[in-house]
Amino acid sequence: MDQHGVKQEDVCRASGLNKDTVSKAYNDDSPKFRGITKIALIEAAYKLTGKRKNKTDFWA
Repeated sequence: MDQHGVKQEDVCRASGLNKDTVSKAYNDDSPKFRGITKIALIEAAYKLTGKRKNKTDFWA
């Protein structure tokens, strides 16, 4: 998301997730998220960038 200039606040609004969760997604290389949280982040990425993403783009 940093590569696209998307701010954490924008991801919070688009995903409905709280700032701590979004901050963890931005800063932790291997965060432990539930599936629904990952889906919310992926959908927010699409809404904000217009590019389709999947889990492997974010997490190994």
